[in-house]
Amino acid sequence: MKFVDEASIRVEAGDGGAGCVSFRREKFIPKGGPDGGDGGDGGSVYLVADSGLNTLVDFRHARRHKAERGQNGMGRDRRGKSGADLYVKVPVGTRVYLEPEDPEDPLHEESEEQLPLGELLHDGTTLRVAKGGFHGIGNARYKSSTNRSPRQFSHGTPGERFNLRLELILLADVGLLGLPNAGKSSLIRQLSSARPKVADYPFTTLYPNLGVVQVEQRGSFVVADIPGLIEGASEGAGLGIQFLKHLRRTRLLLHLVDLADPDPEQSPVTAVQRILKELERFDPQLLAKERWLVLNKQDLLPAELFAERREELLAALAWQGPVFSLSAISGDGTRPLAVALLERLEQLRREERQIATEETPSPTTDSQETPWSPLN
Repeated sequence: MKFVDEASIRVEAGDGGAGCVSFRREKFIPKGGPDGGDGGDGGSVYLVADSGLNTLVDFRHARRHKAERGQNGMGRDRRGKSGADLYVKVPVGTRVYLEPEDPEDPLHEESEEQLPLGELLHDGTTLRVAKGGFHGIGNARYKSSTNRSPRQFSHGTPGERFNLRLELILLADVGLLGLPNAGKSSLIRQLSSARPKVADYPFTTLYPNLGVVQVEQRGSFVVADIPGLIEGASEGAGLGIQFLKHLRRTRLLLHLVDLADPDPEQSPVTAVQRILKELERFDPQLLAKERWLVLNKQDLLPAELFAERREELLAALAWQGPVFSLSAISGDGTRPLAVALLERLEQLRREERQIATEETPSPTTDSQETPWSPLN
């Protein structure tokens, strides 16, 4: 089973047009020289990032994408028309991998170390994935002092043809992380206009969902609802590898924990430790990413019991980061979380812009920005 954010396609650039063999023949010039024109170049295939798309599902039905062939050359030194390039729209955040033609090729086995041909991370970015063939040469180009009537010509070269694997990495600011049925889908419904399926059983979410969170008039950010992880996810159990990939590009993670789970073997501490183990196995850098703790389902427990379990969890984890308590179903406590997320993301964006432009603080500045904290 694959997600709608992965697809395999075939791209075929156009062949170059053949050159023409022709001689000038007019009423008063019965034996004119060669005038065969060159062929046209074949069209290339480009992928174009389009912010209006958010899924690769269309490529499950339209797998073959072929550019136009170059026109053959013609007499009277007329060159063939070049084939039109083909531009295929893909969502922003698409990675492109080359798949071998031969299934027996060792490269056919998917590997996390396989380098992509390219990434389309910004709206309007283009990536050429198949180059059109070069045009053929007409006989007029073969004329020389020793060969006054050449009949040589060349065919155009074939256009490139490849099998590609497209992989969409969700470009979300915040990733929701947690075991199945922790309440991630309910939380994204409260935070945004996304409407994922919600039910009281594991694996309700089978596909990642994106939601835009608008915090009044102050700003917005994108949150990704990642399907719940299970033990062994870093090795592929429960489609875990595909799920974990989507967390790599997020700026921070929200780790949802169900404090009202009646299962005695599924304590909140155990639930957190299972997730941390899978993150570490999959990618230690992912484990080091900024992570907030969100304690869910406070509406299902008496206030004293919920507070008691909260303190036990924080003490067992020796937790030093931000922590929020809320009810994803009723929405109680979600607004403070959204405001804090927006403030933190705005700070991270400022820091990224400063690094990108190599800005340095002015030595005459008296005030300095204090480290961000949800308690500020």
